[in-house]
Amino acid sequence: MSPNDYQPSDRRPIASRNTGWARAASEWLAGRNVSANAISVAGMFSGVLSGAALAITSITWSPLDRIAWLGGALFAQLRLVGNLLDGMVAIASGKASPVGELYNEIPDRISDSAILIGLGYAAGGSPMCGWLAALAAMFTAYVRAQGKAAGAPSDFGGPMAKQQRMFVVTLGSVLCAALPSAWRPMTPDGWGLAAGALVLIGVGSFFTAMLRLFRIAAALRQNRQ
Repeated sequence: MSPNDYQPSDRRPIASRNTGWARAASEWLAGRNVSANAISVAGMFSGVLSGAALAITSITWSPLDRIAWLGGALFAQLRLVGNLLDGMVAIASGKASPVGELYNEIPDRISDSAILIGLGYAAGGSPMCGWLAALAAMFTAYVRAQGKAAGAPSDFGGPMAKQQRMFVVTLGSVLCAALPSAWRPMTPDGWGLAAGALVLIGVGSFFTAMLRLFRIAAALRQNRQ
């Protein structure tokens, strides 16, 4: 099989693929020979920048901390845009790479970890919750990958899949940027909105991994019948 004949066999269902802007952007990029792998790497760097911006909120001061919160939210969304466009560009250009799935998966794990760990070190965050949330997010991807390797369809289901995790991060970041500092809920231990978002993501991701595991096991049993 030549690289030009290769097409991704398994894609995350994303409603935004059907929007006009996404189709126009993917066609524009494909027309300029921008590779899908380069877009995947750009999305990863957006994730790293998001995590760095979030972590900066704990060492800067107003109004710069508000700019950092908004930067974290913006780069988290740009990470998702990269995830959306890389597969679309691969198909639009007809030049999907045989290693495209590696570029699709590995940068995602780096992005998730950078953003969630960065949020853990943000103002009102908890480093422990950040690391645990990153591990839980990694676990959801691991369960999906193992299920696919065993012969089940890839399970991208939630309730705390990648898009939902980034929604929680983005919403929490925007709220921290918008609310007066005195209004940001804090516990005696220094936990605020960031820590609360991480607890939600961590618990939700673990629950998601368990649900995926049950669905994958059911699919594999059905395949044996």
